[in-house]
Amino acid sequence: MARLPTYITLGSGPTVLMLHDADGGHLTFAPQVERLASAGYRAVAWNMPGYGHSAPIEPYTFKGLAQSCLTLVDALQCGPVTLVGHGLGAMLAAEVALRQPALVRRLVLCAGGPGLDAQATQDWVSPRLQALRAVDGGQSMDLLAQALVPRFIGSGALPEGVRLAGHALSQVYPATYRRALELLVVFDRDATAFSRLAMPTLLLGGAMDPCTPPAALQALAEVLPDARHHSLAHVGHWPQLEDPDGFDAALLAFLAEQRQLH
Repeated sequence: MARLPTYITLGSGPTVLMLHDADGGHLTFAPQVERLASAGYRAVAWNMPGYGHSAPIEPYTFKGLAQSCLTLVDALQCGPVTLVGHGLGAMLAAEVALRQPALVRRLVLCAGGPGLDAQATQDWVSPRLQALRAVDGGQSMDLLAQALVPRFIGSGALPEGVRLAGHALSQVYPATYRRALELLVVFDRDATAFSRLAMPTLLLGGAMDPCTPPAALQALAEVLPDARHHSLAHVGHWPQLEDPDGFDAALLAFLAEQRQLH
C-alpha cells in the first residue's frame, strides 16, 4: 500500500488541495489555508514526497508524484477536488488532471504549468543547482534561501511573505531539492497534451516572474479549453505569498463562480 503523504487541513466544505513548488513545503500556502477555510472550503496543503514528513518515493518521477497525490485524494474521500499548484506543483496538478480528469473539478495553475518555455525553466533551475553545490560544501539551506529568494520576487512583494518563502525553502532537504529541480527540466508534456482538459482553469501569476511571465501563462490559457489568465502587478514567483490579498481575491472569485454552477 502506498504511504500517505503528510498534509495540513482546515475548514469544511468543497476540498481545495494545494500542491507546493520545489522551493518549499506546505508552508508556502499557509495564508491560503486559513483564508479558504474561513470562506467555507476544506483547505488541504500537502507535503510532496520527500518534503516535511512525507516519505520519499522511488523512482522520483511525475508519474510517481501524481500517484501520491491521487492516493491522498482517495484518502480524503472528498470526491472531485480543486487542485491549486504552484511552480512544480502546477506541472504536477496538470499531470494529475490529465491522468484522472474525473477527480479534478477545477485547476488553478500558479506560476507554472505545462508547455512553458524550456529556457526560462532552465534559467530558474540553474542558479538553484549552483547554490546547492555550496550546500554540498557545508553551507546551510538557510543561506541558500537568503541568496535565492530575493532574486525572484517582485518590487511590490509583501516583506512577511518573502520571509515565509525563505523560511519554507530553508526547511527543504538538500537531496530532495536536487531531485525536484532535476525533475522540473525533464517535464516532457507540451501544452497541446493538455488541450483536452475540459475543467475550468485559472492561470494565476506574477507580472514580474522571470520563470513564468504573463505572456507564457496567457499562451497556455489559449491552448486549454476553459481557461483564463490573471496577472498580479509587481509580483514575482511567489504570488500567493508576495500578494496574498490579490491572490486570494482572484482565487476565491474563481471558486465562487464555479461553485454557483454546481
